[in-house]
Amino acid sequence: MRILFLCSGNYYRSRFSEAFFNFHAERRGLKTRAFSRGLAIHLVADFPDLLSPHTVEALASRRIDRAHTGPRPVQVSNSDLATSLRIVAVKEVEHRPMLAELHPGWEDRVEYWHIHDIDFAKPQDAIPELEIKLGLLLEQVEAEEKKNG
Repeated sequence: MRILFLCSGNYYRSRFSEAFFNFHAERRGLKTRAFSRGLAIHLVADFPDLLSPHTVEALASRRIDRAHTGPRPVQVSNSDLATSLRIVAVKEVEHRPMLAELHPGWEDRVEYWHIHDIDFAKPQDAIPELEIKLGLLLEQVEAEEKKNG
């Protein structure tokens, strides 16, 4: 079972979500794992780092190894969407139009959160919001796995 986290650049919010979810899913003994993708990774193509410094700092402060997220930003594909049990885009107003343009029909099959990027929220505010959402998601997944054996 796979959960897909989507954001624009696959650089900050989705990568934190992937690492946080995988770290805690492993600790809880869950079978479900997460991966992350971007809808517009060209936006971060010129960035010198492959992972946002905000994500690096947030993971380090929580003692979550970077190995729980992919090595670089990756553009989402139809295959990624089709093979995911659950798809979460981290900000609806930003990601719904991108999905509709790039992958028509998928925009209504995605769960949308409302976590702002750094243009509207400081990481010290956005990361804790993500943690709350991810904690609830982990609880749901754990309950589903127990129910389904």
